Amino acid sequence: MQRYFTNEQIDENNNITITGDDAHHIIQVMRMSPGDEVYVVAENSTYTMTIVEGSAKSVLLKAEEKLEQTNEMPLIVSIVCGLPKGDKLELITQKATELGMHTLYPFEAKRSIVKWDKQKNEKKIVRLQKIAKEAAEQSHRSSIPNIHTPISLKELLEIGTTYDVKFVADEEDAKLEHRQKFAEQLKKVHDKKSILIVFGPEGGLDRSEIKSLLENDFQPISLGPRILRTETAPLYALAAISYEYE
Repeated sequence: MQRYFTNEQIDENNNITITGDDAHHIIQVMRMSPGDEVYVVAENSTYTMTIVEGSAKSVLLKAEEKLEQTNEMPLIVSIVCGLPKGDKLELITQKATELGMHTLYPFEAKRSIVKWDKQKNEKKIVRLQKIAKEAAEQSHRSSIPNIHTPISLKELLEIGTTYDVKFVADEEDAKLEHRQKFAEQLKKVHDKKSILIVFGPEGGLDRSEIKSLLENDFQPISLGPRILRTETAPLYALAAISYEYE
């Protein structure tokens, strides 16, 4: 069954109106009609809703049942990703959303080849947020991840103070004979509520950045003996966390 997110409030008759692209998708793409059911996430809750009437511009739905089950991770897991080349940030946004990511922080790392265009910043974030919304609908999530504007190292250290556990993926650690195995570290933080993980861009994190992170209570982690691409590493980590917690 199709799932949609809305910021609209349910009225006193348990009705809600969906407009815009979602209304067009329901009527024109999915060819739904009155009596058909969909899932709608409204006011942070998921409902089974029936279509009362609709057009490509507006669809009226009636709430039938509020679902208690949630498909969210049992803890908050946020990703910091050094700005990558091409459309890799879109790939990370989509797949990390499917895997349960809470927030994505693009990071203007020293070795980031891509420099964020401030003038196009807003349009890029809007596009990434749309990708996150569509991925959240596809994977039947109960919330849409937040795509943050790019942050500096100073901002990253400040954001880190709001998380219970902070990890940094260090490729140099992966080369050691005795690595900081991620699975072992995850077993030690089951009582924590939030995790922040930092990944570098294509060229990896600069040693000065690693030094600053370690000095601010970030723990180094190894994702195995192989060096993963910048778009692969966050997905590996999220899958490992899902395996451990879910």
